[in-house]
Amino acid sequence: MSAPLDTGAADVPDVAVATVSNRPGTVTVTATDRGQPLEVRIEQRELRYGSGRLATAILEMCRASAAEAKVRRREDLARAGVRADVLDRLGLPTRAELARAQRAEESDEPAPTSWMRPL
Repeated sequence: MSAPLDTGAADVPDVAVATVSNRPGTVTVTATDRGQPLEVRIEQRELRYGSGRLATAILEMCRASAAEAKVRRREDLARAGVRADVLDRLGLPTRAELARAQRAEESDEPAPTSWMRPL
């Protein structure tokens, strides 16, 4: 009978979690690497824009926090010794890939009509 192989998996958390906020910090979502929201915080002033815009903001923050959590998951697995080609096949992005995707997203956003914010 052989002993079980120690892969270091005990060092890797079952789920990676990340928290992301929108630019003004009025919507904050904590989600897992699978996109499951764990916590949603909404400032009162965000409610004035209506449910459709709020729902869109929550979904965007959920996607962004899940993407960040995937990067963290990749980093955790890499530290545990999982090879990069395996991580690529799992679809876990690198920090550089996430940054490129965020820059591309930001370039697609229209510029604000005013830089003034309500106090």
